[in-house]
Amino acid sequence: MSGPGGRMMAAGAGSPSQRSMDFKGSSKRLLRQLAREKVTLWWMVAAGVLSVAASVVGPKILGSATDLIFAGVVGRQTPGGPSKEETVSRLREEGEGGLADLLSGVDFTPGQGIDFDAVGRVLLVALAVYVAAGLLMLVSTRLSIRVINLTIYRMREDVQAKLSRLPLSYFDRQQRGEVLSRATNDVDNISQTLQQTMGQLINSLLTIVGVLGMMLWISPLLALVALVTVPVSVLVATKVGKRSQPHFVQQWKSTGTLNAHVEEMYTGHALVKVFGRQDESARAFQEQNEALYEAGFKAQFNSGVMQPLMFFISNINYVLVAVVGGLRVASGTLSIGDVQAFIQYSRQFSMPLTQVASMANLVQSGVASAERIFELLDADEQEKDAPSAARPHELRGRVALDGVAFRYEPDKPLIEDLSLSVEPGQTVAIVGPTGAGKTTLVNLLMRFYEVTAGRISLDDIDIANMSREDLRSRIGMVLQDTWLFGGTIAENIAYGAAREVTREEIEEAARAAHADRFIRTLPDGYETVIDDEGSGVSAGEKQLITIARAFLSDPVILVLDEATSSVDTRTEVLIQKAMAQLAHGRTSFVIAHRLSTIRDADVILVMENGSIVEQGTHEGLLTAQGAYARLYAAQFAQAVAEVD
Repeated sequence: MSGPGGRMMAAGAGSPSQRSMDFKGSSKRLLRQLAREKVTLWWMVAAGVLSVAASVVGPKILGSATDLIFAGVVGRQTPGGPSKEETVSRLREEGEGGLADLLSGVDFTPGQGIDFDAVGRVLLVALAVYVAAGLLMLVSTRLSIRVINLTIYRMREDVQAKLSRLPLSYFDRQQRGEVLSRATNDVDNISQTLQQTMGQLINSLLTIVGVLGMMLWISPLLALVALVTVPVSVLVATKVGKRSQPHFVQQWKSTGTLNAHVEEMYTGHALVKVFGRQDESARAFQEQNEALYEAGFKAQFNSGVMQPLMFFISNINYVLVAVVGGLRVASGTLSIGDVQAFIQYSRQFSMPLTQVASMANLVQSGVASAERIFELLDADEQEKDAPSAARPHELRGRVALDGVAFRYEPDKPLIEDLSLSVEPGQTVAIVGPTGAGKTTLVNLLMRFYEVTAGRISLDDIDIANMSREDLRSRIGMVLQDTWLFGGTIAENIAYGAAREVTREEIEEAARAAHADRFIRTLPDGYETVIDDEGSGVSAGEKQLITIARAFLSDPVILVLDEATSSVDTRTEVLIQKAMAQLAHGRTSFVIAHRLSTIRDADVILVMENGSIVEQGTHEGLLTAQGAYARLYAAQFAQAVAEVD
């Protein structure tokens, strides 16, 4: 199933895999996409800062409640009368220095129990703070979702717009399934990555900063103890990230390759079965599926190692803080409430680090997909239309080629010094062996490709100076491979018009194409819904619908490419009548495979190796006994005998 561009496609499809992953560059570019929602981002960050600030203050407030409770317990167990200072001094005199140090850090009143009113007030403040933190986080999350969805919305628009600006040569080099995978799977993966990481990542970073500030305020010494494990965490995250990133890149490239294979096999499943290639197709699928499994397993395993390692480091940090904090409480340097708050802060500090590390696999996967999208967006586009596009003063359909040269590869000429003049209303049949350049000539006329040298003019205007939209709106095409989209038959016919058309115009085009009769026999007539495969209508009926579409576009120039090769004799007669009526009075280029079209053409062009080796009428070329006569004898003589 390798078409004319198969070799180029195979060569081009592999080229992106040779490029290494630019993690930093792609990440920055993805962030710039998000930065286009700058105002919403600032509000999101502001809500996140306030939410984190409230949640960070919470443990300190709860620590105050713990201090009140502990002070009440100590006060109740201490004889009333003496003051706190006198009680501590008496303990030192009795040789209880350790207990005296502990109680010196407790704000208790001897003989008094727990002040439940004060504890209640502190707990109410804590509750209010945590409720505010939750509400602010809800606001931040909502804004984050808005930013992400708008960014992905624009990215899909950018991809769609880019695809419309890419030249035909790009799609010749790339497998269709690979392009579809980038436009769907990779964009969806970026969306999921941002949804699962962006809000949490910002919250985690803000939490780290806020918690670190509170820890330094409570005890710089304990803060330094907690920070001992941070360099180890950073080192682990960096090493694991670098190790797993290439596997994520390969995972998404393998996904694109596998999708391309599946799409190709599904599209050509009939050919696969006809030529008995099911086993070969299954083996290719198995190989590519195995490659995807290996890349996915290695990516997930390597990145998955990060979270348990970070948990281990977090537990070491917890033990160090608990031991040093206990010693500080025993010495009376810190209150037990402060140590309780600090232990909470140490957990809050290590948890975001663990979360950031655990998100590394998602981030790496998303950035790998982002690079594939950016590769698509950075692909060379077709040349832009001239700033002041020219238009013919009068639409007649005169086409002239003057010294046209073209090559797909710089060192492989295909068409050299091709000159031709076609008068308005003439029918030009183009014949020649496969690879002679027949379809390429049509592609140049449509500006799917740009000429390497020379010029092509329409009504004395160089088509390079015309806008592509204006040029193509004057040309109607009926190809061998019909294309219909999911919708009603009326909508498919109306697709050919650049303006709003009435039902009467649609039906008139269908009658001209000899399609009206079979359409009315369908259950819902013109409102019959067909899918993109044209299910429910035959190959010939699909061809008649495309001819009706061409009628409705009312082109000046008509291009026909083997439009009756796969239909029965009766339908062929209908299609030929429809095409003859469509071609009447229009300049027509026919890539000819049928004798009736060739014999009735005003001019027959015989192409070999990209050059016109002969041109003339059917009878004149046969008399000349040249290339056309040899081609005619080889390909058409038997068919003539059958027709006659």
